[in-house]
Parts: sequence; C-alpha cells; structure tokens
Amino acid sequence: MSKSFISSDLQAYVSFHSVQEADILRRLREETATHEQARYQISPDQGWFMRQFAAMIGARRYLEIGVFTGYSSLSVMLGMGEDGYTKACDVSEEYTSIARRYWNEAGVADRVDLTLAPALDTLDHLIAEGVEPFDLAFIDPDKPNMPNYFDRCLKLVRKGGVIMSDNVLWAGRVIDPAEQDSETDVIRAYNQKLFSDPRVETVMLPIGDGLSLSRIL
Repeated sequence: MSKSFISSDLQAYVSFHSVQEADILRRLREETATHEQARYQISPDQGWFMRQFAAMIGARRYLEIGVFTGYSSLSVMLGMGEDGYTKACDVSEEYTSIARRYWNEAGVADRVDLTLAPALDTLDHLIAEGVEPFDLAFIDPDKPNMPNYFDRCLKLVRKGGVIMSDNVLWAGRVIDPAEQDSETDVIRAYNQKLFSDPRVETVMLPIGDGLSLSRIL
C-alpha cells in the first residue's frame, strides 16, 4: 500500500486556492476562537467543503446535531440558498445564542428551526411525527451517542441522501495504540460501524478533524 501525506505548507496552498470564506463566517470563527471551547468549531476548509457539497447535491433540507456557535449550520445554509431549511439540535443556550445572532445577520434565521433539548429526544420526536425526509445531516455532538444519532439519521434522511460525521480521525488518536480512553474507543467503533453498515456507503475524508460521508442506499 502506498503512503501519502500532505505538508502544512501544501495544506496552506490548497486552502488558499480553494477556500473562499465569507466575511460573516470569518467574523464568527474569530469570535468563537476567544471561547474556552473553541476547539469544537470546525475548520474553514471543512466549512467550505460542506457549503459546496450541500450545493452540489442540491440539498434543501438539512439536519444538524450539535450546533455550537453556528459555523457549520451557516456554511450549509449559504450553500443551500434561499429555499434551504435547517433543523438544528443542541442543548446550549449560551453557544447557540451566538449562532442565532449570526443567522439573523445573514438573513437565514427564519429558515433555521433550533430545538434546545437532548438531541435523541428531538430526533425521536421527528421520527414519530413522520417529518419530510432530510437531504443532508451532520453529526457533531457528544461522541458516546454518535452511533445512536447515526441510527436515527438513517430514518430521517432520504435514500440517496448523505450523513456527515465529524471528528472521525480524532486528532490522529484513532491509530495510536497507546490511546485507550473511552471516547477514542467510541470513535474507532463508530468508524468501523460506518464502514461495515450495509445500509450506507461511506468515504472518510482527511479534512478538519476527519469527516465521513455516508450515502444512504
């Protein structure tokens, strides 16, 4: 098996020649960087990819599990255009208040439906309601529940739609045998689940902290 890698200088070159971060997203990212939990924010290149991917597949209904300060949701909303709709799930009023402020400034707040409650409860409620299927979902919340969120998304995203999963490389700890903590083990098991689940086809991308795309068959 051949080995490939990308240097930090080459990564900077790639980002410079591809990422076109909107000013509002830059300001949101810079504000979030001042918070103690700033590590939860996705990278600009990942946000740009998600925006372009939403546009490429013509997504109009987006489900987000784990909003934080809103960088990922706003990126996708900008990719979906004026008829895009987002159902957002989170538990933090503090962090999502920042997201709401930027959604308002971007003119998309009326198309983002945010529920502040445990995400599994929200997803189960959506399933029970029989809501219109989503085109695209993003899983980026507490890691132990990722398999449970994924199974719910399989019921909420249309066939041919895509479930995106964040942090699947876990800063490289997934391949370090010395890392045996519970969260790392959860990510390893989750990655194996995505690979072997016959209901989806998955590709893992080395972008941000690792992003998997699972297309529902």
